[in-house]
Amino acid sequence: MKRIFRFFVKVLIWCLLISVGVVFLFKYVPVPLTPLMLIRYVEVTNENPRWEHQWVPMEEISEHMQLAVICSEDQKFVTHKGFDIEAIEKAYEHNKAGKRIKGGSTISQQTAKNVFLWPERSWLRKGLEAYFTFLIERIWSKERILEVYLNSIEMGPGIYGVEAASQHWFGKSAAQLGRYEAAAIVAILPNPRSYKAQPATSYIQKRKEWIVKQMRYYGPLNLKPKNDN
Repeated sequence: MKRIFRFFVKVLIWCLLISVGVVFLFKYVPVPLTPLMLIRYVEVTNENPRWEHQWVPMEEISEHMQLAVICSEDQKFVTHKGFDIEAIEKAYEHNKAGKRIKGGSTISQQTAKNVFLWPERSWLRKGLEAYFTFLIERIWSKERILEVYLNSIEMGPGIYGVEAASQHWFGKSAAQLGRYEAAAIVAILPNPRSYKAQPATSYIQKRKEWIVKQMRYYGPLNLKPKNDN
């Protein structure tokens, strides 16, 4: 029993060291692919599955896009430490009432899930998501978290990251996205394999207009928390 216990302790320690090492690595190195990209690629049955992904640094991503995704997905992103307790509680009450499943994940949680984990609803996955969220919030800056998020999330069938999405939907680079174009791409994030940024349905158009309105209310984007020096 002691040997088995020691073995599991060693495995746990190695897993912790490797996970921290990978998070440190991705603080500086672009994320080349994610588990979701591989899963989606395998799921496609046709002979030429689409896989469009091009990493771009934050300086080459329109500030409209940065602001749009924060206003739509996580307006407390700059100030929270990875988790929005109020949003989690609201999502819990919503789901307990038997309504359509609603998530309360922050951009940090979504980044942790997209980069390090697999898309599944389970307590194990949620536990690991919390662990990796804790790590990236303490090892990465807010700017780095948003940069990785915008370069990794699914933004269309086989389309990952803002540069590929911008080229696909509007034929321009991510740096050239205007306010309404950025809002259109963000509007499809709840279901990027079914929704289209262009031409927009009435539902996507309403979401786009709501996002633009939130961008005006939010004001200038500053990724450095106010309590930081």
